[in-house]
Amino acid sequence: MDFVMILQLLIVLGALYVGSRYGSLALGAISGIGLAILVLGFGLEPGSPPTDVIYIIIAAVTCAGIMQASGGMDWLIQMAEKLLRKNPGHITFLAPFCTFFLTVLVGTGHVVYTLMPIICDIALKKGIRPERPCAVASIASQVGITCSPIAAAVVAFVSISNANGFEIAIPDVLMVSIPACLCGLTAAALCSYRRGKDLDKDPDFQKRLQDPEQREYIYGSEATTLDKEIPQSAKNAVFIFLGALIIIVFFAVFQNALPAYETLRAVKGSHDLYVDENLTMTASQLVKARVHVTGVTEWFDKPLTMNVVIQMIMISAAALMIIFAKASPKKAVAGSVWQSGMVAVVAIYGIAWLADTFFTNYMDEMQSSLEGVISQYPWAIAFVFFIVSVLINSQGAVVVAMLPLAYSLGIPGPVLLGVLPSVYGYFFIPNYPSDIATVNFDRSGTTVIGKYLLNHSFMMPGLVSVIVSTIVGLIITTIFY
Repeated sequence: MDFVMILQLLIVLGALYVGSRYGSLALGAISGIGLAILVLGFGLEPGSPPTDVIYIIIAAVTCAGIMQASGGMDWLIQMAEKLLRKNPGHITFLAPFCTFFLTVLVGTGHVVYTLMPIICDIALKKGIRPERPCAVASIASQVGITCSPIAAAVVAFVSISNANGFEIAIPDVLMVSIPACLCGLTAAALCSYRRGKDLDKDPDFQKRLQDPEQREYIYGSEATTLDKEIPQSAKNAVFIFLGALIIIVFFAVFQNALPAYETLRAVKGSHDLYVDENLTMTASQLVKARVHVTGVTEWFDKPLTMNVVIQMIMISAAALMIIFAKASPKKAVAGSVWQSGMVAVVAIYGIAWLADTFFTNYMDEMQSSLEGVISQYPWAIAFVFFIVSVLINSQGAVVVAMLPLAYSLGIPGPVLLGVLPSVYGYFFIPNYPSDIATVNFDRSGTTVIGKYLLNHSFMMPGLVSVIVSTIVGLIITTIFY
């Protein structure tokens, strides 16, 4: 690395760091400052923003947001609460699995905020230290992202992998990520089962109970959704949403059922430049102009891609919910799911464009400096994924920004699939909204962000879950690939 490259890398890292400190839309917007400095200040050629992934996120978030506006999300939360209240003694195991599957269904972890105070309430009423289920449940709500068929991280992994010669479909990813992540969450729940002192033996908790106001705050209210009447229209919205997911998975498995369209492509090994007395064009320009030249371009049947299928199905499902489930578009735009999804769009847009610009311009240097380690220990890329995730707070952005680099380094696709759970590292510094909200929802005060920042309630279950999930994922891909 020369001085200029190191300086530009520091600009990239600085933009990510400053953006993460401001949070929300700032992460993508401040990445734009870094991009402008690299392009306008240093003259680097700009990379390409991940438009396909962004379109999918917009479609999926619109669909999930419409379902939330219809009241369908309330029904899902209510069913989860019934399960938890019927089995309060197993709350440390059941709570993370409930938040995990809610995220798997809707593709975002921001749907669990309603469930978190319920988890805390059930634990308190049962005499269980709320930190045990609450911390691991918050971790599980984010772990589910790499296991959702409509999450940006999964869709981006499939799109980028196919473009780099690793032919894989969404169900293939889920058959690795779901069992791997469930093993990781089980391990995290086991480690949390006896974590910390029981409430009756915790001197800090007992001291708070001596204050009548604190006692009333802790035990005086009950968080529940069971008293909420769910209309049939809300249930219909859930059925429409689930139907859309089933259709997407069906086409992902049976892609031969998708229509194909005749189009042009450059002949492999053809000359890059075609010249005659009237025409001077590259092979790629000929393809774009739909000009067929024997030996340079050829006609072939190109099937409809899953990116387009997901967008069409999700947007159509959103429309059906508006028409048949009385979902309000205005209410959807004001909802937490849609708003958090649009924040993710801006974050991925800015971060991925910035990263692609830097890595594209320095691909040769990256390959020469990392090929020794990567050739011997290809799984070491998991540490890179994890560290980048700590910086940028988005699993989808990590995949979009770092996966092309990983493929360019020659890391096999099955290895990258195995380490996919390692793209979740933003629990490490507890500034993510779900973690902060969980601390606030725990009325007992046992779920905490420590005095030294890193000694917080989410560190242990987060590390256990990611490490175990990544190891199990690698084992699965080693066996089946």
